Amino acid sequence: MSIFIALLILSFLVFFHELGHFIVARMCGVSVEVFSIGFGKKIASMYIGQTQYALSLIPLGGYVKLKGQDDANPKARNYEVDSYLSKSPYQRIAILLAGPLFNLLLAFFLYMAVGLGGKLSLLPVIGEVKENYPAYLAGMKTGDRILSINDKEIKTWEELDSAIVNAQGALLVALQREVNANPHIINLFEVILTPTQQETKNIFGETITRNMIGISSSGEMGIVQYNFLQSIGYGFNETLKASTLIIQSIMKLISGVVPSSEVGGVVSIVSVIGSASQDSWIMLFWLTALISVNLGILNLLPIPALDGGHIIFNCYEIIMRKPPSENIAYYLTLCGWAILFGLMFLGLYNDIFRLLS
Repeated sequence: MSIFIALLILSFLVFFHELGHFIVARMCGVSVEVFSIGFGKKIASMYIGQTQYALSLIPLGGYVKLKGQDDANPKARNYEVDSYLSKSPYQRIAILLAGPLFNLLLAFFLYMAVGLGGKLSLLPVIGEVKENYPAYLAGMKTGDRILSINDKEIKTWEELDSAIVNAQGALLVALQREVNANPHIINLFEVILTPTQQETKNIFGETITRNMIGISSSGEMGIVQYNFLQSIGYGFNETLKASTLIIQSIMKLISGVVPSSEVGGVVSIVSVIGSASQDSWIMLFWLTALISVNLGILNLLPIPALDGGHIIFNCYEIIMRKPPSENIAYYLTLCGWAILFGLMFLGLYNDIFRLLS
């Protein structure tokens, strides 16, 4: 059942991506010849206007075939008034951007739903205070709960960490402290402290310098919910954060900081989605949003055969006032497909190696 859910989610994410291309293409007056859910042999299809809507055999996403655009044969050209190539480079770029942007938009709404529903998160409760660090000198203690920093509410340890890292000076920290276990007596007070720059390791294992105040988490977990307006901000921030992390990961992979053995394929994705589906709908939504961001960002990579590669071709046409030659576009597209198949093979190889291990 979990595999079925995973395949359904992957198909929906690709379908939503292609829906973005479809809608903007129609807005620009480009005919859509085929809109298929799934790949391969068509199981069922029907025509509405000039578009064939199809259900295909392999349930891994889908595709949109625009009139005048054929990645399998880049030399094929069609300049009829309703074809893709008859439109201006700016319109073509809009069509190409629509797919990735729809993925980011979907992620935003999914993260919003997570914020409204409430996600199990690490709470901003102090577990340890290091001597002679700003928190210690300001009088903060184990068990203190941070309520706000510079009058901005803090609900999770992640928000606390972000506020400290991005601090540009002194911080006004509002605390809650239990001073008597029975009955509970709670004191609310504020302290002022200034973070210091310290060396530490980031998630990629690199040594970096960042703001620190000398506290660690207690490990206390809790369900954190946001109201409607807060969930909009949460959705935006999570989408931005996921996008940034994916871009950084790609750069670290290219530079060799992240080993190629960390690349995962469809098997890994299906496995992780399957586990999340057995946990809760909140975790499933959160993970689906992350994969949707991943799909959107990866499609913007400047690799021919991806949306990003086609955007580069159109930018070249805008700058040079002429399209790249058919032969150059053809061979670059072949190289792009080779890169994609290479990455798919690497991901599958790593997945199989992990399973065998």
